[in-house]
Amino acid sequence: MRRIAIINQKGGVGKTTTAVNLAAALAECGQRVCVLDLDPQAHATTHLGIEPDGKSASMYDVLVNSRPLAEVRRKIGDGLWLAGSDINLAAAEVELAGVVGREVILRDLLLQDEGAFDFVLMDCAPSLGVLTLNALSAANEVFIPLQAHFLALHGLGKLFETTALVAKRINPALKVTGVVLCLYEATTRLAQEVIADLQDYLDKSRGTAAPWAKARVFNTRIRRNIKLAECPSFGKSIMAYAPNCHGAEDYAALAREVLGERPTVIAARVQVDDRGKASVVSEERPIAVATELPVG
Repeated sequence: MRRIAIINQKGGVGKTTTAVNLAAALAECGQRVCVLDLDPQAHATTHLGIEPDGKSASMYDVLVNSRPLAEVRRKIGDGLWLAGSDINLAAAEVELAGVVGREVILRDLLLQDEGAFDFVLMDCAPSLGVLTLNALSAANEVFIPLQAHFLALHGLGKLFETTALVAKRINPALKVTGVVLCLYEATTRLAQEVIADLQDYLDKSRGTAAPWAKARVFNTRIRRNIKLAECPSFGKSIMAYAPNCHGAEDYAALAREVLGERPTVIAARVQVDDRGKASVVSEERPIAVATELPVG
């Protein structure tokens, strides 16, 4: 069972969008997937069509009352489950302050569910508090959604430092698998410069003992797409809301890449006939990339 924490302490970079839509795409690939919403804002819960009313069992009950995940999660669709959140989860930070071993509560409960799913995706709050530490302690992989802006890149150092501390003191199996570029605009020079800086940083860590030593920038880029912004208001993943849009295509491609399949790129060229009329000719061709992802 691959346990993946999707984290970034900066908000608005695509954490919830990636957690929900990657989970839906993996489910469409025949995987059994459970999303754990560890954000008190409950955006992943709302995104999947569940009202976070504070009355139903949620991740608050799991972390504070040690309620089994099997009693909290709900089936959303074929191969897809959700353990939701609500505003009560905000109190967990305070209520767990005096609890011994509070950082590993989720890890111990997930061990009871070992083998129940192929993937567990944990959508984390934009902070590095007790809830995120629980996710890092329970995970064997970390995915980092990142917008290709310098300010978004700036906080990666702190995030890597946190993963290193958790790996050293609590969870030696924790590894950063890769960075998912979200809200991507290929035509901007800034995006290319940020990617180059990020790749250079990761390359310098090769051969070290850092949790991100084998991390990669995923080949799949999640393009800016209005349908991805619309679908949460309908309580649907992008795969259910607009399966033919660019956003659905990108998350389907990311799911295949996470599963180790060889990605493809689409090369397009424009032809102009004798009358000056232009037409686009597109073709798909595979690109040679490593298909093995580091698993903790």
